[in-house]
Amino acid sequence: MTSAVGDSADPPAEVLAEAAAAFGLLASSARLHIVWVLAQGECDVTGLSERVGGALPAVSQHLTKLKLAGLVRSRREGRRQVYFVDDPDVVTVVRLMVGQLTARAAPAPAWRV
Repeated sequence: MTSAVGDSADPPAEVLAEAAAAFGLLASSARLHIVWVLAQGECDVTGLSERVGGALPAVSQHLTKLKLAGLVRSRREGRRQVYFVDDPDVVTVVRLMVGQLTARAAPAPAWRV
């Protein structure tokens, strides 16, 4: 598989539509927070709910949407479902975007003012 980065040809319409759908799902701060947490490591719905500060049913609904889009996967461990991001590119994009915005929001060091 070749990377489209740096290629001069435009990506196919289907690829753009798929990317737009993924970005649309990540446009929800709750879903972005869930993917951010899962990019750090696996977690069950209870742990995610506690970490992102959302109600269990709401977090479960967000996970369902993310799973349907292929951004999140799960596996059963005993009686619980464990969720994870299985695509390193999704992890990279989320970490890059959130990291850049976090860095921009940080106050400038005193020596730069």
